[in-house]
This record gives sequence, structure tokens and C-alpha cells, in this order.
Amino acid sequence: MCEANAYLIRDGQEELVMESVDLVEPEENHSQYRLVSIFGEQKIIRGRITRMHLVDHKILFEKME
Repeated sequence: MCEANAYLIRDGQEELVMESVDLVEPEENHSQYRLVSIFGEQKIIRGRITRMHLVDHKILFEKME
């Protein structure tokens, strides 16, 4: 499968936000993103994408002040 897990970086540590992310859609002028998993679960995460490790199936977010 091609889905990835989404993490929020806090204090230098990766905190899992959602597993099996299928869709990442920017909202509110890219200040937040809507994540949708392959199971239909949805979450809004405020911040910015800092890195995407597609081979490792990771999307990393960082909060914006």
C-alpha cells in the first residue's frame, strides 16, 4: 500500500497523529491540512509540512505559531 503515517514534531520527537493516511489536503491558506485515512477517519492538523519520507511512509508536520 502507498499510504503513510502522519506525525507532529514536538520537542524534537515524532508524535503519531494518524495512521494509514490516504489524502492530505491544504486548507485555510495552507495553515492547516485535512488528513483522511484509508478507513475514512478525518483530522485537521494546524501547522506546516516539514518533510515527507515516502519510502518510510512518513509525513511530518510542525506547528506554526
